[in-house]
Amino acid sequence: MIPHTSAASRSCYPARVSAGHRRAPTLLVLATLVSCFSSLEAAAAVDEARVRAAAEAGDWKQIQALGPGAIPALVRLYEASPEARRATIASIFYSLGWKSPEAKRALMRDARSLDQALRLQVQWALGRVSDDPDVVDVLLDNMRNDAQPLFRDKAACALAHDQIHLSPVQKVRLFDGLIAALEDPKAQVRQIALQALQILTGQTKGFSSVAAPDERRRAIDAWRQWLEEYRAHI
Repeated sequence: MIPHTSAASRSCYPARVSAGHRRAPTLLVLATLVSCFSSLEAAAAVDEARVRAAAEAGDWKQIQALGPGAIPALVRLYEASPEARRATIASIFYSLGWKSPEAKRALMRDARSLDQALRLQVQWALGRVSDDPDVVDVLLDNMRNDAQPLFRDKAACALAHDQIHLSPVQKVRLFDGLIAALEDPKAQVRQIALQALQILTGQTKGFSSVAAPDERRRAIDAWRQWLEEYRAHI
C-alpha cells in the first residue's frame, strides 16, 4: 500500500534536472545574445556607411536624420580625410550645430591650418560644436595675430555670429577679448573687433578704428564701463 501523503508533506522543490537538460537553455540564450550583437554591429556598419555617403555628398540633413549618434562616425571620417573633405565635414558640423567634445577636439587641430577652405570652415564651425573657453581664445588669437587678413576677418565673423552655445556669463570672456582688441596696433583688427561688438551688442560707444589714440582711449573706457555693468547684471 502506498502510504498516504498530505499536500503539506509534498516537496515544494522541482524535480532535479540532468546536466544535459540544464545546458540546453543556456546555449540557446548565448546563441540569441550572439545574434543580437551581430545585428547591432551590422546596424552600426550601415549607419557608418550612411554617414560616409552623406558626408561625401555634403548632405548634412541626412546626417541630422540619423541623430547625434552619428557624430562619432563623422569625427572618425573627418580625422581620416584629406583637407578638402575635412572642409566639407566641418561645414556639416556647422550646419548641425550640435555640441560635441569629439568634434571640437578634431576641429581644433585645424584651427590654424594654412589651407584656406579648411581654415574658414573650421573657424565658423568651432562655436557651433562647443562652448569651451579655448574656442573663444583660439578665435580671438586668430583674429589678432594671424598673418593673413582674411583669416583674421573671418575669425571675427565667427566670434560675432557663431558662438551659439555661450551663456551670458561665458560671453564676458568674448566681450573682454573683443574690447581688448580695440587697442590692437593693426587698424584692421581694431575695425573687425568693433564690427563684432556692434553685431553682438548693437553699440559702438563712438569708437573709430582710425581715430586719434586719445579719442580711441575714451571710447575703449566706455566699452570697459559697459562690460562692468553687463557683468554686474548677469
